[in-house]
Amino acid sequence: MKNISVLTAFSVLILIVASCKKESCHECHYDLDGQEVELGKKCGDDLENLEKDGYVVDGTIYEVHCHDH
Repeated sequence: MKNISVLTAFSVLILIVASCKKESCHECHYDLDGQEVELGKKCGDDLENLEKDGYVVDGTIYEVHCHDH
């Protein structure tokens, strides 16, 4: 009986760890006139959207870089 309890507890722990998806976060920036403009740390959907859509300043869309160089 004790073995079943330990096995059940271990299984539950594995499921919890596996289901907890760590959100990926990175420092982001865009280039403006040869200078890097920092946007700070972005995570999850914000990170994906910035990389996909870019960052708009005064109607100009800049490509955003969010991963280590």
